[in-house]
Amino acid sequence: MKRIKIFDGKEIDKIGFGTWTIGGLTQPAQEHDEQGLKILQSAIKIGYRHLDTAEYYARGHSEELVGQAVRESGIAREEFFITTKVHPGNLGYKPTIRAFERSLDYLGMDYVDLYLIHWPRRNMPLDSTFRAFNELVKQKRIRYVGVSNFSVEEMMQAQEYSDVPLLTNQVPLSVGDHEYLENGVLNFCQQNNILLTAYSPVKDIRGNHLEVLREIGEIHQVTPYQIALAWLVNQPGVITIPYSQDERHQADNFAAGEIELTENQMEQIAKLV
Repeated sequence: MKRIKIFDGKEIDKIGFGTWTIGGLTQPAQEHDEQGLKILQSAIKIGYRHLDTAEYYARGHSEELVGQAVRESGIAREEFFITTKVHPGNLGYKPTIRAFERSLDYLGMDYVDLYLIHWPRRNMPLDSTFRAFNELVKQKRIRYVGVSNFSVEEMMQAQEYSDVPLLTNQVPLSVGDHEYLENGVLNFCQQNNILLTAYSPVKDIRGNHLEVLREIGEIHQVTPYQIALAWLVNQPGVITIPYSQDERHQADNFAAGEIELTENQMEQIAKLV
């Protein structure tokens, strides 16, 4: 698995594992816990160590299952990179602290590697929210901070209030969705040594996309979807967090981190809209 060096010299995997729908959607669905744990266990067995969740996912039940899967794996906690997120309804100093404490309880951990603001909202209290983030970083209960779905302007505001560099902005980006490429977010991240974490990385891939991706995939002897993921992580400062319930697809996604695309192939894919 390719890894990327971040601002403090440490490295993280370029392909992680998203957990939206594990544990339920906006409400817990414990009747599917066995399936959810099997999905997480197979991902960990394949080699995924960056697991991405949020308090919004199944109202914290996703966090519970992620924590359980990590503990039951027998692999040291320090080998994992765990990301979770605060809901925009819980922004502000005290609400953020309370939300973070709940997430730790659900995860059954004493720290998280990365804590994000899940979505921006109008008139959000970034100053007091980052006061909470800064305090939690000083207490070593959060290793890194970041944002999700933020515009360039919102990222600049967040930078003003954060005592530490932003590690990432997590946004939708794929061969079929170039919004955060076209709105300047990717360029801003690259210019400011901030990772762009692409979620929904194979969404909106249509027929004409598949034709080109399939042709390139035949050259590398991989699937079109692996090429779509490789296009993301071959870009400077981009990582991604695909999700799959199928163990074979999980393995394919993980292996996509090793694919080296040529400059011409990257340009071919970039022109697909």
